[in-house]
Amino acid sequence: MESVFERMEREHTEYKVDMFRVKQQLPYEIKKKYAAMKAWQFQKECWQKGYNYHVSVGGLDSITLYLFLLSIGIPDLKAVSVSSLEDKSIRKIHRALNIECLKPSLRPDGTRWTKAKILQEFGFPVLSKEIAAKIELLQNPSEDNKTVRHAIITGETGAYGGFQKSSRMKLSQIWLEKFGGYENDNEGVNYQKPDFLVSSKCCYYLKEKPCDDWAKEHNSVPYLGLMASEGGRRAKALMMHGCNYFGKSAIRSAPFAIFSRNDILRLALEMNDWYQLHYSEYGFSPLESTIPDIYGTIEQNQKGELYTTGAKRTGCDICGFGVHMEKRPNRFDLLKERNPKAWEYWMFNVCHDDKGSPYGWAKVLDYIGVGYDWQDGKMIGTDGQMTLF
Repeated sequence: MESVFERMEREHTEYKVDMFRVKQQLPYEIKKKYAAMKAWQFQKECWQKGYNYHVSVGGLDSITLYLFLLSIGIPDLKAVSVSSLEDKSIRKIHRALNIECLKPSLRPDGTRWTKAKILQEFGFPVLSKEIAAKIELLQNPSEDNKTVRHAIITGETGAYGGFQKSSRMKLSQIWLEKFGGYENDNEGVNYQKPDFLVSSKCCYYLKEKPCDDWAKEHNSVPYLGLMASEGGRRAKALMMHGCNYFGKSAIRSAPFAIFSRNDILRLALEMNDWYQLHYSEYGFSPLESTIPDIYGTIEQNQKGELYTTGAKRTGCDICGFGVHMEKRPNRFDLLKERNPKAWEYWMFNVCHDDKGSPYGWAKVLDYIGVGYDWQDGKMIGTDGQMTLF
């Protein structure tokens, strides 16, 4: 069996990653032309292969992508979104752009998945998608995932992983201490385990599957507003496969793959100006700005870098991925400011344990050491004491 290292050598992965990083350093105007070139290349290849194409729209990055593709003249472009997952200011822009709104996927009982049902049945999306998926494997042991679970605890891989002794499959020690207890008996360790479930399935059932199902029904493949600079597992795939990818099981275009955060914010401002001049040509509604209110405004700091005065990035309002790295006030603090009733529900009442007692994100955040509360305008830490972050 070919090991992961042998496959990387065969696919020239190291060379591809090096070349991708060179492109990330290009000047902004050249990056923008490169993005347009890649977008057109994807459109033409789709046409030759008999595919339709669309934009999967969520927050600011993909809104900017949709407007950019329209601005360069990509024809017959459709846009879809599971808008119900987004902030109301994002939904407002989706409506103005006539983006087709999809519903979450169906459950076996014929009802739709909801955020609350996902949390109750599968668990909480916390830390990162990659880490959550590993914890979920530990919480659901089987003979088939035995080798992977061993690698998550020890870093030791089998033949496919090149028999590594300290691979990146291993959870970092801080999260092993909190979540590795499911393997105490198998691995001779003494880690903790929480009294709640962790899962990475939210995105799949609420967003990814509905968009994939729509795409199959319409023989359509997506443009995505992904950037390698955002990090995570997707960054590795973007560096290896580039902006446009036509694989056996996946086809997609990510024209902004080499963009930085500064690049996308600069383009967002330009696309807002473009929209004010051209929205009526496309049958769109007038907007004061195509930058959703949740992001605040785009400003420039003393180093000349652009930033948003509100949210840095958005997603589902109860997603916990990355919250442990946020400064206070974090996303849950801000939720309490915007909607105290919703905050109360998600923090303390969204799920019920085996005895019927309610619980929610508060239990999860307490467990990983993240504060989430305000009192008299001051932040409260996980120990209930006033604290400054």
